Amino acid sequence: MKWLLLLGLLGSAVSFTASNSRATRRPSATKTFLFNLGAASGSTAKIPSSTNDRDNAAIAAVKAAIQKPRDPSCPLIECEFPALTALNKLGDGSLRSSLEAEDANAAFVNKLVGGLSNPFFGPSVSLVLSSSASNALINKVQKKVKGATLFSLKEGMPDVQGKDSVCIFLTPSSQRDYQAARSLAESGCSTVVVNASFKDQKSIPASATMAYFVKPLTYNSQVAGYLIRSYPSLWTVLDSQSKSVLGSYTDEQILVQRTNTPDLRESGRLVQKSVDERAIQAREKR
Repeated sequence: MKWLLLLGLLGSAVSFTASNSRATRRPSATKTFLFNLGAASGSTAKIPSSTNDRDNAAIAAVKAAIQKPRDPSCPLIECEFPALTALNKLGDGSLRSSLEAEDANAAFVNKLVGGLSNPFFGPSVSLVLSSSASNALINKVQKKVKGATLFSLKEGMPDVQGKDSVCIFLTPSSQRDYQAARSLAESGCSTVVVNASFKDQKSIPASATMAYFVKPLTYNSQVAGYLIRSYPSLWTVLDSQSKSVLGSYTDEQILVQRTNTPDLRESGRLVQKSVDERAIQAREKR
């Protein structure tokens, strides 16, 4: 069956209401490394057709963002997409779904580490777990993720320094976690936040770079489209049925002021209009 991306860390799609003001950003500059991540120049955003398709797109976007973050003084990078695919597991709050989401996130991070690390030329990759991470999750990640030095914020700030290091934060969930990620980025360490949870508008600063983002957009209780960002491409709204592009936005046009969070209202209106127009055309052909 064709793989379908759906909603949130456990997959919840929540409409975002925010002001019409937009964030302003500093000019971007390419970050100089001793190593070369081999980042792609970026491709047009598209709806992933499989887990592997999504992972490859996300890793390429993260590489591009590490090489050239929007604000080189704060190489804080986000990667946000639905971890689970089954509609009946979306935000159901069950232990089974939570464990499956952990497994999915760990599997992606293992791929991400493999895509970033090079034993001969660097970078040195570290993986940081939330201060609230359970011992079971820590043990799971130790077994599943290879090639990264593992830290837990329960034990304090990780000893990671230098521009030739990459630090990955897996599902941070507290202000302590977010402050640690921000501090590392501001010290010059490329810091990648994967599928943050319990995030508010203050969790991630406006100086961050959204590398990869997938948000299903619903209309009449159905997934009707997606807002996708695959850095350095534009934020793109796509129709889920026709796969056609409904609109594109720059960071300045779509991000809520002083945040790294997109305003979903216009994207939702474009998807609604596309569905309604298709319904009208179908009626006219009868």
